[in-house]
Amino acid sequence: MDNSGNPQDSVVPPVEGVAGGGTAYGWNDNCSQSSGPLNGSINPTEIPTADLVHVWCMPSTANVGPQEMPRPLEPINLLAARNERESVQIALRPKVSWSSSSTAGVVQVQCSDLCSASGDRLVVGQSLMLRRVVPMLGVPDALVPLDLPVCQISLIPGETTAVWVSIDAPYAQPPGLYEGEIIITSKADTELSSQCLGKGEKHRLFMELRNCLDNVEPIEGKPLHEVVERAKSTATTLRRVIFSPLFSEFFSDNGPIDMMDEDAISNLSVRVKLSLTVWDFILPATPSLPAVIGISDTVIEDRFGVRHGSDEWYEALDQHFKWLLQYRISPFFCRWGESMRVLTYTCPWPADHPKSDEYFSDPRLAAYAVPYSPVLSSNDGAKDYVRKEIELLRTKAHWKKAYFYLWDEPLNMEHYSSVRNMASELHAYAPDARVLTTYYCGPSDAPLGPTPFESFVKVPKFLRPHTQIYCTSEWVLGNREDLVKDIVTELQPENGMVDICLHGTI
Repeated sequence: MDNSGNPQDSVVPPVEGVAGGGTAYGWNDNCSQSSGPLNGSINPTEIPTADLVHVWCMPSTANVGPQEMPRPLEPINLLAARNERESVQIALRPKVSWSSSSTAGVVQVQCSDLCSASGDRLVVGQSLMLRRVVPMLGVPDALVPLDLPVCQISLIPGETTAVWVSIDAPYAQPPGLYEGEIIITSKADTELSSQCLGKGEKHRLFMELRNCLDNVEPIEGKPLHEVVERAKSTATTLRRVIFSPLFSEFFSDNGPIDMMDEDAISNLSVRVKLSLTVWDFILPATPSLPAVIGISDTVIEDRFGVRHGSDEWYEALDQHFKWLLQYRISPFFCRWGESMRVLTYTCPWPADHPKSDEYFSDPRLAAYAVPYSPVLSSNDGAKDYVRKEIELLRTKAHWKKAYFYLWDEPLNMEHYSSVRNMASELHAYAPDARVLTTYYCGPSDAPLGPTPFESFVKVPKFLRPHTQIYCTSEWVLGNREDLVKDIVTELQPENGMVDICLHGTI
């Protein structure tokens, strides 16, 4: 392999792998190539976008960082069942700079509906979404929604930017092959300035159009000469708005731009072919493997500036619940108490509130946390309240989804004893209640085995029968996957889960 010359144009090994049931991206001789060197001032409206920007595709499993090197561009072919989501990434890296600003330039990304031969559609903005991949502490992490069906992205010289494309195949979507495309076009600075309105310009345009409406709405019953005058005034205002610089791209000296000119411009774009095969079977609404995630309610209060218990607070929690549920994640909210005691709850409303049944009966929810208020306050009032809540929940069909998360990662005998005592109180009036305990070690002051790992493995036996769901941290294993069998053996017949701690992500 000849590695001389521009490293962006060098050939690199293909990315092999399946994008969640999709296709692998490998070699393709028909990739976009620059038609020649670019010298002097660059007008992106006259030069193919492929000469200005590298465009290629990557599977959703890849970490596409700023230094990701270009690869050949291939069509995207994905596979999905009904009621399933598939994702893929489109990477963009500028070859040259054509902007007068500090950025390399701006590209416009436009996507079409995906259509089948029978006329069925996966609609942009509903089934097809675009998000920009934003690094957090240098790691590709946040997915920021982009405007649809058209958005603009600024590219940074020498850096790769990724666009996350996700497609939902709805429950009732007819099976078949759906095809569309994502069109990427480099834009000039003058085009951007005419398309981007400042707040003042928006307000001026709003006032002009509202005056038109005020002018023509109250004309019923008015004398003819007054109606004519109002119509003339409205026409003058509309003409001024239409012929403003904002809409200059739609007019030339001889009137509207001919569609052939538009076609010529579009021929300069990079077109990424996108297809999704929807299989004729349906994924169940309820995940077979429960995945729960906790969000600190105090973090929500701080980030969104809402007061605990206010209407805005309930609305913020409700939005987080619905947002996570669409990703097949069963959320719970939490509030820390003394030591590592933790109050956890999936629904912020009491059990007799209509929202409670709405939350817990949702088939997408695989598991829900029930708040055990004595974690924070052990007075009789708190115990009576939680007992009444549990009595009501136990009459519901969704009770089988319920669990209690009382303590986060006990470290010593005092912590473990607290877990056992709280679980005993709970099981006294709810014998079928499931208690979840996270842990990564046995009690440090009373080892359960000769080595830390053996002590860790013996935790389920030590907590039995007070805990029914054991949730351990994956990092305890290091690279020793062979140790998993020791843990699984101890967990039978209870349930086991993997605990992944995320800090500062919400």
